[in-house]
Amino acid sequence: MSTPAEVPIPPDLSRRYSGSSAGRAWLASLQGLICGRLERWELEVDLEPGRLPWNGHGGVVIPVLTRDGVPAALKVAYPHDEARVERFALRLWDGHGAVRLLESDAGTCSMLLERLDAGRSLQDVPLETAVEVWGGLTRQLSLAPDHRPEWREFDHVAARAEQWSDDLPADWEQLGRPFPRWLLEAALEVCQTRGAVGRRAGTDVLVNTDFHYLNILARPYDQSLPSVNGRTNGFAAIDPQPMIGEAEFTVAPLLWNRIRDLPRTNPGQGLLDRCRDFSAAAGLDAEVARQWSLAREVENALSYASRPHHGGDLARSLWVASTLAGRTLEGLPAAHDLPAPGEAAGRAAS
Repeated sequence: MSTPAEVPIPPDLSRRYSGSSAGRAWLASLQGLICGRLERWELEVDLEPGRLPWNGHGGVVIPVLTRDGVPAALKVAYPHDEARVERFALRLWDGHGAVRLLESDAGTCSMLLERLDAGRSLQDVPLETAVEVWGGLTRQLSLAPDHRPEWREFDHVAARAEQWSDDLPADWEQLGRPFPRWLLEAALEVCQTRGAVGRRAGTDVLVNTDFHYLNILARPYDQSLPSVNGRTNGFAAIDPQPMIGEAEFTVAPLLWNRIRDLPRTNPGQGLLDRCRDFSAAAGLDAEVARQWSLAREVENALSYASRPHHGGDLARSLWVASTLAGRTLEGLPAAHDLPAPGEAAGRAAS
């Protein structure tokens, strides 16, 4: 095999990691990491001239061909906790409901994956179709723990809730009380009750905690979108952030994404209806999903409050969290004026 040509790095990925010494060191090493995996796994870059690889928040994904000419995708991630455990979840799922893992290398945070269609996600399909696809995939992905060693790699949702019980009040005070106390207390009540129940219930499953519309891609060999009948073999999850715990924890990202698709006449009720519909499609408890989603959005709000240029994201999290709590905060933008995740920060950086 000839020496691989240098792979172009997407500019937004370079911007994201150039702000720290660790990030700059990773960017400086990235070409070498890519080249090493291409040679070790006998891959050929399959990029059209002038095209950039795909990328998400945490790494670069390069279309490649295997030595047998099979399309695949090489993912090289920035070393962080989520990237280190992703491969363990993909091994357990083994292509059932999630992208198939072909090879992995822990030392370089690299994986060789089945190639999906990056241009066809659930972001752009009608919500009634998204409900059925997401529900079917969630049922596939919600594996019960067994004897396999991969299960030891995942944190527990209940432990995260216990941690939030300590961290959220401290962060709220340190950040100058950026929203009313009652909303913080609503989240803390969820953490205390669901954390305790989750430890006792005996219903633990593998939870994909970042399971939103853009993280569900079409398999390219099935060019027709699935009809609304629960057939999900044409789509697969990518970029999982796996944990163990109550499956209802996975619903939240569906609520803070695609907010502009909520009905204009009563978006607050529409948000609750969406929580109910997605939960029902996956066989989940909508009330438990509402509670977990409230707590997750309060945690998100505090994260956004600590960062400049995220005022729109903070407003969105506060709208979702307070609406789920039954008392939509006054003074926030209308639901359809709220930015999509990442949109406000992207405008500020441009």
